[in-house]
Amino acid sequence: MPQRLSTLLDPARINLALRHTRRTYALKEVAAQLDGHPAVINYAAFYRELLQRERLDTTVLGNGIALPHARTEHVAHMVLAVGRSDAGITVDDPAEPVHLLFVLGTPKATVTDYLQVVSTLCRILKNPANRTALLTAATPEDFIEVIRHLES
Repeated sequence: MPQRLSTLLDPARINLALRHTRRTYALKEVAAQLDGHPAVINYAAFYRELLQRERLDTTVLGNGIALPHARTEHVAHMVLAVGRSDAGITVDDPAEPVHLLFVLGTPKATVTDYLQVVSTLCRILKNPANRTALLTAATPEDFIEVIRHLES
């Protein structure tokens, strides 16, 4: 059974009002929602790998979206946390702030599921109306419902 994006989402791991607008602080704010997740074996090691991956190359997809991620042995199965910033997060170009940050952790062995989730996310987010729906969702539950509807 293919991994569905909506099954990875949990209202407790969606922050629709990020406080930080600087890249590293915002990333930490979103990633911290995965600390204590039952599938995260070692949060500190996962977070270190996430930062290492982020230093290698930008994870900005464009259109105000970033997908910081780590393929790691420190998660038992795929995990996802989301952060939204109305003010925008400066990542690469101050003129193109990031408004949606999807932090993904995936085991090294689950390449197919990982690619499928990233592909679904990219397909959904390339449509401006879909981005607007996610940027205006009032609650984490509404955010999940938008994703559920769009991936069907």
